[in-house]
Amino acid sequence: MSIRFRTPSIEEYDRILELWEEAGLPYKPEGRDTQENIKQELKEQPEYWIAAYEEERMVGIVFGTDDGRKGWLNRLAVDEDYREEGIGKELVKRLENVFKSKGFKIWAVLIEPDNPEAMVFFEHLGFEDVDIKYYSKRESEKV
Repeated sequence: MSIRFRTPSIEEYDRILELWEEAGLPYKPEGRDTQENIKQELKEQPEYWIAAYEEERMVGIVFGTDDGRKGWLNRLAVDEDYREEGIGKELVKRLENVFKSKGFKIWAVLIEPDNPEAMVFFEHLGFEDVDIKYYSKRESEKV
C-alpha cells in the first residue's frame, strides 16, 4: 500500500463528509461545514487540511485550526478499511508539523465523551487528558 498526503480539493467535499459520517464525527453540513465555508477554509489555510490517499481515493482526513496560542486538531477520520495502518498517526504528525512551523508549542484535540477509541488513540500519541469541561454558546444550531 502506497499512501500519499496532500491538501484535498473542494471537489472532494462529499468524500470528506462520508469519512466524517463513517467515523461518527459531528458535523454541520447546513451550518459551519457548508461546502462554501470549507472552500473558504481551504483557500485561506490549505496547510491546515491534510488528506491521505491510496491512488486517487481519499482514505483519511484531518484539519486544523488555531486560536493564536495553540493548534487544534479537528475531525480526524480514517476509512474503516484502512484503520490500524498508521494513517491516522501520520495525519496527526503532519498537522503537528504545520503547527510547529507556525510557532505553536501546544496542540489540542476535543473528543466527544462517547468516543473512547479516539481517547485511547490520542493518549498513545502522547496527548494527556486534562479533564476540562467544555462549554459553548452558539449563534444557532447550525454552527
